[in-house]
Amino acid sequence: MPDNNYRPEGDPLGGSTQVPGTDDMAAVTPVGVTVVDGDETDDERDFVPPKGRLGATIALGVSQSIDNSEGGVSKTFFPQIMTAFGLGNTELGLLVALGNAARMIFGPVWALLADKFGRKLILFVVTGLWGFWTIGAAFTNSWNMLLLIYGISLVGTVASEPILNGLLGSLYKRSERGKAFGTVRSVSSALGFVMTPLLGQFGGDPDGWRKAFITMGILSLVSGVLILVFVKEPKRTSAADSEDLKSDAGMFKWSDAAKLFKIPTISLIVPMLFLVTSLVLFGFMGQVWAKDMGYGVTNSSYLYTVFQIGATISALMGGFVADGFVRRFGHKGRIMLFQIYAVLFGAVIALTMYFYAQFDSSVVAIPKDAPKELLKTSDPSLVYYGLVFLMGLVFSIGFSGCVLPMVSSVTPKQLSATSFALLFSLVQGGINTVYALLVGVVADAIGSLPLTILIGVSIPYFINAIYFFVFYKNYEKDVNLQAERTALIEQGKF
Repeated sequence: MPDNNYRPEGDPLGGSTQVPGTDDMAAVTPVGVTVVDGDETDDERDFVPPKGRLGATIALGVSQSIDNSEGGVSKTFFPQIMTAFGLGNTELGLLVALGNAARMIFGPVWALLADKFGRKLILFVVTGLWGFWTIGAAFTNSWNMLLLIYGISLVGTVASEPILNGLLGSLYKRSERGKAFGTVRSVSSALGFVMTPLLGQFGGDPDGWRKAFITMGILSLVSGVLILVFVKEPKRTSAADSEDLKSDAGMFKWSDAAKLFKIPTISLIVPMLFLVTSLVLFGFMGQVWAKDMGYGVTNSSYLYTVFQIGATISALMGGFVADGFVRRFGHKGRIMLFQIYAVLFGAVIALTMYFYAQFDSSVVAIPKDAPKELLKTSDPSLVYYGLVFLMGLVFSIGFSGCVLPMVSSVTPKQLSATSFALLFSLVQGGINTVYALLVGVVADAIGSLPLTILIGVSIPYFINAIYFFVFYKNYEKDVNLQAERTALIEQGKF
């Protein structure tokens, strides 16, 4: 189910980065917090808003929502795919890992092509025409063929976010981009809230996964037409916007990355990322709901929508809550809030993914060898819906309110985009690719996906709460040194 995007506060390039979130079925991307540099340059003052940019912005929001949906439909409907081809959790882990790896490897490739041939053209190809691959996945008759065709479709869907951000940069001046990104994410979220339960109706058909692929492929083609009609790309792209595109796709200079590790807080964040397991959770929780709890795909889609509503509120709420902690406790307030968040999120994962039978005694797992006509055995209780909403409500606080602002607050301005590309595109992307494979293999080995999630996803959050004590010593010092380090880089001395 992950793909959230957060625009780092104080980031002079205005670059976004992937953070724990979702990309499952008509996924909605939590709105996040957008802060941009409000100082206008001469170029900004001379900026003339292009005609029809609101329509273009809405078209890009539709495109983002549909691409997120394509990237996650296989995981949402995996219980049906599992039954159709006799698969296990290992194969689900492979699908989740494939999506993460595609983002890491092909994101930069598409960014380079967009920079050379035009963003609108490449976005039309990867968002629109690439939908034929998703349609093709619906007609596969073996697991290997599905993996190949759907893997190719994922190569296209991972390209949309950085290219979309680049097009917005051409439509709005820098001081307006907060409004622009907010509009795109609002459109994407609203569409996702509607599409997720609608697609879930295919869960009542054993071959519903095929219909879901066809539906998303057709919608992808439609979104490509919307881009062609409504998006007007300027003939020239500024150097700053080109750099934005590359940083959004996870590209950076290794020489700049090496400088980051002179900052103790940045060095300490790398080990912390090994304990952030939510991206793995979102790849498997649909399987737990549909198969291990016996709720079926349709109920799983309802639960996912409830989670995403909570997550959207959480993304907005995280920044406000963190600001309150900073006002009360100073810079250490973000560290304290993350520790509270980690304990709460670890606990709610354990409750919803492992101890769920305590809240719903009717839960009966669907046996692995059950006939494909057995689509569900029970329905979620209202109490369980409330727990899932709570999980979403807690979910984004730690990153939107704590981790991302911490990185932005200690990183010299010139290295801001590099820090986010390195930490969250490369390091975290690589970690979660490996974790996804491990979760699937371990779940099949021990015979329990819920137990695997408890040990491998929930418990690491408790450990992370303890690990965060290491930041009390250096974080505030690094915040106070940010301006000095920025000046040293300008002088070539850092």
